[in-house]
Amino acid sequence: MTATHLTDEQAQLLDSADRYAREQLAPLARRMDDEEWWPDAAFRALGKQGFLGVTAPPELGGAGLDLFASGLVLQAISRWNHALGLSWVAHENLCMNNILRNGNKEQRERFVPPLCDGSAIGCLALTEPGAGSDAIGSMATTAVREGDHYRIRGRKLFITNGSVADLALLYAKTDLAAGAGGISAFVVPMDSPGVSVAQKLVKMGFRGSQTTELVFDDCLVPVANRLGEENAGVECLMSGLDLERATIAAIAVGMAERALEISVEYAQQREQFGQPIANFQMIQSRIADMHVLVETMRTYTHHALARLNDLPPGEGGRGWVHTLSATSVLYAADSLNGVLDHALQIFGGSGYIWETEINRLYRGIKLLEIGAGTTEVRKLIIAEGLLHS
Repeated sequence: MTATHLTDEQAQLLDSADRYAREQLAPLARRMDDEEWWPDAAFRALGKQGFLGVTAPPELGGAGLDLFASGLVLQAISRWNHALGLSWVAHENLCMNNILRNGNKEQRERFVPPLCDGSAIGCLALTEPGAGSDAIGSMATTAVREGDHYRIRGRKLFITNGSVADLALLYAKTDLAAGAGGISAFVVPMDSPGVSVAQKLVKMGFRGSQTTELVFDDCLVPVANRLGEENAGVECLMSGLDLERATIAAIAVGMAERALEISVEYAQQREQFGQPIANFQMIQSRIADMHVLVETMRTYTHHALARLNDLPPGEGGRGWVHTLSATSVLYAADSLNGVLDHALQIFGGSGYIWETEINRLYRGIKLLEIGAGTTEVRKLIIAEGLLHS
């Protein structure tokens, strides 16, 4: 499924990523879901295929493309293996792209190439046991400077890729009295002394994408691993969140496209009362509604990605950027919910069975209404943007 508004180069990228995901990643989806299994070799192989480091420049081992292109790759991967798509975006956008945008030259040259070629996997360590939607105000993880190192203490929860990552982009309080103005960002090697996985979490959906609780117990991180100035991490955080929301909407697009495709196929094949259920007008009504939702969510997601393409480092967390990214992911998640509700009704009892593909897709929707800011938080952002602009 290629949108008509894409350039030839963008359409080719989407088709290439779709073909690779269909052939190489779709066969892994069932085992990932059944066993919460992580396909380490397959994920790292994405680097050799040019599907990691999409936004990184060629001199750092990347493809030299833009945010829009990364969204297309994610959309294609998520059609065929949305759990791997989630791990991809945690690595590619939440970790690598943030280091690329906010790191200095030495940091980019040190950390970005291995994230591009797949020799390192990245994660974002932000959410904590007591800090979810209030990630900044309730942050309890601390980083205390001791000479040329920081001593980090704290816990991070719901960390995608946490147990398989080689690098973490971590946020911690460096000035407890300064609120949002007292947060700093660090790149933490996951083999550092004091870093451990407290527990691996078993999820309802997106199974196989590893989600964990991490503990940082007197972990020493060099000052050279701090991104930007001390206490200036909130700019990196908020800008990254806006790009994350706009990009994650592409997961919903890919899942919705696949749900529509298999629903049409099923309606044409499944017979009741001596004819395919596709002949029944109520089934046709659902398919038509699904098509409208898929087309509109794809169009708006692409619109948001295109507008955010040239977002300068440090921008975000306010103004039209904040509103646009929240609107994009809110609409994509809400629309996917509608698409999957129609799809499961078309499949009927067959769709209610755990191991079916449509069931796997259906179990994934709630994460997209919770992660990167809940539906409620997204609505508050949009309303504030409109009422106080």
